[in-house]
This record gives sequence, C-alpha cells and structure tokens, in this order.
Amino acid sequence: MSKPMQTPPVKLVFSVFGPATGILNDTINRLSALYGQPDYISEQMPFDYTDYYHPEMGEKLVRRFLSMEQLIRPETLPDIKLATNEIENETAMDHHRLVNIDPGYLSQAHLILATGKGYTHRPYLRDGIYADLTLIYQGKKFCALPWTYPDYADEKQLTMLNAIRSRYLLQLRVARTDIK
Repeated sequence: MSKPMQTPPVKLVFSVFGPATGILNDTINRLSALYGQPDYISEQMPFDYTDYYHPEMGEKLVRRFLSMEQLIRPETLPDIKLATNEIENETAMDHHRLVNIDPGYLSQAHLILATGKGYTHRPYLRDGIYADLTLIYQGKKFCALPWTYPDYADEKQLTMLNAIRSRYLLQLRVARTDIK
C-alpha cells in the first residue's frame, strides 16, 4: 500500500504576451503584487509561433516569461489560473484581450501549465481548470512531448526552463536545510 505524502512546493512560472510592452510590464507588476517578486524575467521576444491570437490581439505580439521567487503548493494552480483570467478580463477592450497570461509550475519532474481547455493529456483539476503536461524532465533536461506547443519545445525556451529548474532545485535544498 502506498502512503500519501505531501509533495514538495513547486516553482510558479508565467508566460505573458500581448501587442505592447506597456501592458506586459503592467501585468508583471500585477502578478508581482499577487505572488511576490520574480526571480527571473526574460527579455522581450516576438511571439510568432502561431497566428491563433491574431484576430483577437493583433499580429505583432511580444512575450516575456517569468518565474516567481516564492514557491507554491501545486494544488493552488487552479486558483492562480482563475486569477490570471480575471486580470485578462479586466484589461480587455471591446471583448478583445490585451494580454494573455499562461500560469504554470515547474517541478523536478515536469512543467505543468494551467488551461481552461480539456484534452486527452489534460487531466481535470477543478473549477473548469485542467493541467497540461507540457514538458517532462528526462536525461538531465526538459523534453517536449508530442503535444507540446512549438514555443515551449523551442531550444531557447528549453534552455531557459532548465536554468529556472536549477534555481528551483537550489531553493529546495535551502528550504530543507532551514527545516532541520
């Protein structure tokens, strides 16, 4: 018989994209007010892996990734997704989002994103939110899966996420030391 144990805390990460730098910076500030200071913010980069968002948000989208210093419990991911949905709704104009916020968490074993869209590889969590298994950690690096979005499978993002994972592992070691 297996004995349930509490899982270690996880690293909260966000992808934030939209048509303008200002809205990204404002969104990062709002996320910081809710979840503490980021310990990593990527450079601004073009979000040009898909045209799916063009009708709603325009064609020249820019993106930033961030990870938060404070670790979270993985079971809080649905609450975080619902909060980011609210930020998206509050900043929308004429029923068009000005920002897209994709929250997720990074653990030792994988990257999970939160989504409101169910699919075969997305188990239901609660309150209309699903967990998207986006990457797995295998062979000393994050690896894409057949359904991984191309932007998360990009070598540049994989390198970035591996570096965030290294920071996370250091945080876990320090936390365990503090407990003793």
